[in-house]
Amino acid sequence: MKIFDNISEIVRDDMAATITKGSKVSVAAACFSMYAYKELKKQLEGVEEFRFIFTSPTFTTEKASKEKREFYIPRMSRERSLYGTEFEIKLRNEMTQKSIAKECADWIRRKAAFKSNITGENMAGFMTVDSLEEQVAYMPMDGFTTVDIGCERGNNSYNMTNRMEAPFSIQYMQLFDKIWNDRSKMQDVTDVVIENISSAYNENSPEFIYFMTLYHVFSEFLDDISEDVLPNEATGFKESKIWNLLYDFQRDAALAIINKLEKYNGCILADSVGLGKTFTALAVVKYYENRNKSVLVLCPKKLAENWNTYKSNYVNNPIAADRLRYDVLFHTDLSRTSGTSNGLELDLLNWGTYDLVVIDESHNFRNGVGTHANTTENRYVKLMEKVIRAGVKTKVLMISATPVNNRFVDLRNQLAIAYEGDSKQIDSKLGTKKSIDDIFRQAQKAYNAWCKLDSKDRTTDALLRTLDFDFFELLDSVTIARSRKHISKYYSTAEIGKFPERLKPISLRPSLTSLKAAINYNQIYEELMNLSLCIYTPSNYIFPSKLDKYMDLTHNKGINLTQRGREQGIRRLMSINLLKRLESSAFSFNLTLNRIRELITKTIDAINRFEKYGISDLDMDEVSDNELDMDDDNTDFFSVGKKVKINLADMDYRTWRKELQEDADTLELLTLLVADITPEYDTKLQTLFELISKKVEHPINENNKKILIFSAFSDTAEYLYENVSTFVKKKYGLDTALITGSVDGKTTVQGLKATLNNVLTCFSPISKQKAVLMPNSTANIDILIATDCISEGQNLQDCDYLVNYDIHWNPVRIIQRFGRIDRIGSKNDYIQLVNFWPDMDLDEYINLKSRVETRMKISVMTSTGDDDLINAEEKGDLEYRKAQLKRLQEEVVDIEDMSEGISIMDLGLNEFRLDLLEYLKTHPDMDRKPRGLHAVVPATEELLEGVIFVLRNVNNSVNIDNKNRIHPFYMVYISRDGDVICDYLNPKQLLDDVRLLCRGKSEPIKEVYTKFNVETDDGRNMAEMSELLSMAIDSIIDTKEESDIDSLFSTGGTTALISDISGLSDFELICFLVVK
Repeated sequence: MKIFDNISEIVRDDMAATITKGSKVSVAAACFSMYAYKELKKQLEGVEEFRFIFTSPTFTTEKASKEKREFYIPRMSRERSLYGTEFEIKLRNEMTQKSIAKECADWIRRKAAFKSNITGENMAGFMTVDSLEEQVAYMPMDGFTTVDIGCERGNNSYNMTNRMEAPFSIQYMQLFDKIWNDRSKMQDVTDVVIENISSAYNENSPEFIYFMTLYHVFSEFLDDISEDVLPNEATGFKESKIWNLLYDFQRDAALAIINKLEKYNGCILADSVGLGKTFTALAVVKYYENRNKSVLVLCPKKLAENWNTYKSNYVNNPIAADRLRYDVLFHTDLSRTSGTSNGLELDLLNWGTYDLVVIDESHNFRNGVGTHANTTENRYVKLMEKVIRAGVKTKVLMISATPVNNRFVDLRNQLAIAYEGDSKQIDSKLGTKKSIDDIFRQAQKAYNAWCKLDSKDRTTDALLRTLDFDFFELLDSVTIARSRKHISKYYSTAEIGKFPERLKPISLRPSLTSLKAAINYNQIYEELMNLSLCIYTPSNYIFPSKLDKYMDLTHNKGINLTQRGREQGIRRLMSINLLKRLESSAFSFNLTLNRIRELITKTIDAINRFEKYGISDLDMDEVSDNELDMDDDNTDFFSVGKKVKINLADMDYRTWRKELQEDADTLELLTLLVADITPEYDTKLQTLFELISKKVEHPINENNKKILIFSAFSDTAEYLYENVSTFVKKKYGLDTALITGSVDGKTTVQGLKATLNNVLTCFSPISKQKAVLMPNSTANIDILIATDCISEGQNLQDCDYLVNYDIHWNPVRIIQRFGRIDRIGSKNDYIQLVNFWPDMDLDEYINLKSRVETRMKISVMTSTGDDDLINAEEKGDLEYRKAQLKRLQEEVVDIEDMSEGISIMDLGLNEFRLDLLEYLKTHPDMDRKPRGLHAVVPATEELLEGVIFVLRNVNNSVNIDNKNRIHPFYMVYISRDGDVICDYLNPKQLLDDVRLLCRGKSEPIKEVYTKFNVETDDGRNMAEMSELLSMAIDSIIDTKEESDIDSLFSTGGTTALISDISGLSDFELICFLVVK
């Protein structure tokens, strides 16, 4: 008898000497590893037979009963140990498992037989060798692995093996034979073993490797997931009409939204313009209505028609069959207490009983509490108090293509709606290390620092690296944001259709007029600077002693928008408005000059009458509706408060009259200056005519004559309609229509009632399903003139040509307008954007705008003692707009590319999780698959040759800097030359790449894998791959050292001392993708 300590003397060497040609080897052990086979391969090739008994039920058909606790290796790992145990990771990382598995399976087919214990009885492990010369037994033999035969140490503190000769060994042999032949205890599992080992060398489909990656990376997520937060299929919402109208990417979003709403109570859907967010949201609404929840949609007034259509029982509602029944109200209704809105009595409305609130264009709520010129209980607070906190628990779905303007706070304020403004509610659910407020504070700090960098260093990548891990976690939990690039890259465009190609925008700068001695923009601006517009601020002239009398005119409690503050707001808007209207058209500008002049004249008359007869009450007139553009019209200055009467006796009316008179004179002068600009001398209008002719005569897509013209002002739109409609009717016989928010539409089509839906349907018959709605109508509208009332949420993609007749000061609006025709599934190959700019240099133009704003602010300061000169945030805003408007002259930008900043598109991992869940429904056995598998895919233009490794950090020592979002998994994409193409700090990017390379490829790709197999000699020679793997692991360690050194100098302490990684043996190869 001899004892091996497996340190100085190793049992494997003894076995190698003992197993001779023709021996019979029998093993009873818990598991079998092909690496142990590899160690004794030469000897095992020569044996006559090899019998193996799994000492506990392994690979057996009936599942062992759950009650019996297994005190050693659990069944799962016993079965998996065929491909190497956890202590043989190093061998697996050599990546030769394919060739070993092949040889091992081949050998088993010829020489070996496997049986498994099917009882609950314990069996101790041993091994016997019966050769001509001697009979030997080895014991104990827990498993047949490289550890048990002494090649590796494993995690044993000692590993002693006894070797016994006859007669003792004979007893073991008899025992083995007895058990082997006992049918009540044994079941033959040879075939299952062969089948399992073969799975380690079969060619794999790329898709399988993609899901294998997801399965491991998101394994924790699978453990956490509870059925409650997953959409409940039983509600039948997948049978609904709306669900069947959705594209894949919209379905993914709808499911993810439901998941987030259930888990976190809130979600922001920020897919980019033109991706059909409304439909996605309707599917979510349908889900909740099927569960008998009540739903409220809050939208800007201009989108009401849209939302109302989808719940109506009209022919033009494509989803009428779903019988949706949500309520629709407007953002501004939150500031109102009485009256009706959209058919609902506001004072009777039970705001607190909504289970789900959908807020369309939720960026209107991004200002949060106590901003917006300190508006009285502003809409945000109202929404919180009335709807969210009151009554039942309310879930909130926010829809917006621009949730972040350039402050992360915007995002936080919108999210706060979901957690009722009490951050503790969401902190517990998020599982981040810091509270949500800290996360945002830190993110904003990182962002501000990033903004100060030089433009060449200011890359998205640089920002992503400085942002905190928790920030990504947070966004991942509560936002869904996909860009168009993303959709066209990761979803099959076969069913969706492609996006049309954008031609370079045309920028036009016509002068004001073609008259000889006429004036230009600059002269008018100079005159405008002289206006004080004091007509809008009577409160400034009330005697201080009388002010108390008017104090109760402040309109609400809380942070109040005083009458005076409100007047300032209106006045500032009006001054900017004059500028905007001048840019829009001389016609609109003139109208406004006259309106203000009438108001002033009326007021001066009243003052004169007072002096004469002592009649003293003065009605303060408000601004008329169609005076302002959509965005301004939506401010609270107009919806809050009532008209005010001021007693002239309480005013220093003489000063006021003097200043009013000065304004009146300036206005008169201005009116004279622009009075001569009639349509035939209006250069801008004439330029538009030329443009229309060119487009109609030379369409950019075959036979498409449609043109969509936007103006910010309904006055300009009407002026255009009057002129353009006669021009195109006379010259080309085409029909025109006009849509503005304020008046009913107009159209030159005989007998067509110009409602919004009718007009849009005739303008864009395919996208609006005209065949269904108006089957007998031949009406066709080719030119549509509109205000921003249709710049969001409408689908007009039959048209391929969009003109901005005036440039909106908010660049986002321009993109949203373009989004009407720049949509998925467009029938047009090309689309064209045309912008009219004022006849001056852009810098000059933007400076002018800020001068007007500043000037108004200075007068605000002098009158209110408020020293809020243009604050840093607005200054940043001006810079931002300037940069954006510049870019818009050259190219059409996506909103997400727009901000130099950051799009929340780059950040979410959720769709991968949902992908995985879907796959697991049909492939439940992912946990049995060997690790270390690979697939080969062809390289693409963007994704070069190389390897993408998916690794797991074994001893959990690594989460470098806590920056790796998918720790303990690490992904590295490395080129064949060993350069890192994408390092592990960008898991989103890497997962996107893997998805792109693999998705939909469910069969192995022969032409690339045969090439790879030839190069590696069928997996025997993996030196090059091994080399790349160690480089990949080095790159993780290097990147760690770099970030450690950085962290020594950064706030928040260092990570240098937290964790150390030594190298190869700390990582286990999960799978890899070879890009050929």
